[in-house]
Amino acid sequence: MSGRIQTLATATARTLAISFPTVFDQLRGRTSMDACDLRLKRWSRALLDDVGIRIEAQGLEHLSPRSPMIVMSNHQSLYDIPVIFQVIDQRLRMVSKVELASVPVWGAAMRASGFIFVDRRNREAAIRSLGEARAMLDEGVLVWIAPEGTRSRDGSLLPFKKGGFVLAEEMNVPVLPISIHGTSTILPARTWDLHRDQGVRVTIHPRIRRDAFATREDFMAAVRDAIASGLGDAPAR
Repeated sequence: MSGRIQTLATATARTLAISFPTVFDQLRGRTSMDACDLRLKRWSRALLDDVGIRIEAQGLEHLSPRSPMIVMSNHQSLYDIPVIFQVIDQRLRMVSKVELASVPVWGAAMRASGFIFVDRRNREAAIRSLGEARAMLDEGVLVWIAPEGTRSRDGSLLPFKKGGFVLAEEMNVPVLPISIHGTSTILPARTWDLHRDQGVRVTIHPRIRRDAFATREDFMAAVRDAIASGLGDAPAR
């Protein structure tokens, strides 16, 4: 087995290793968000160590004080997920496309852990999903949304969808923009072309509030500009 295939197989095994106990806990009615948080931390750390990813994190001071907010980042690779779970040391749940809910075991574990699935083809279902996100925010959970809606093939920012911005307006919570730079060289979107020993830079920007802008479009543009500003020079290797 080649090193690349072995690493991907290990990643799959690690994912199943946290998924089965999470689903089992739910079936017994004993789901613990603390246990889910611990599993996600261990899983994300192991995935990054397996491929030798080094993270340079900037702007960690913008995570304090702890308060409800929506995290928004660009989306370059599947490795964005373990990177963010390592950088943010608070309870965090991701808004994901509904297709992931159908992945055997992993999808059920994500739902049991509090991940939120959005079906963008079904407006009523999408509105219900935003209701789940509101409940999470009310409980102090950070809700993570990738406003591009999908992974960028070349690392450049795609157009932003407005759903997360509407939620920020309705909940009167700020957006925390985050730039993830370098994950596209580890595992580019829609490929299995894995590269080891890469550097990733994560830049956490100051929070941005909707009430600082006259229009939603201006609000979205400010968040986009902040994320784009952290995608310049190559991260440390």
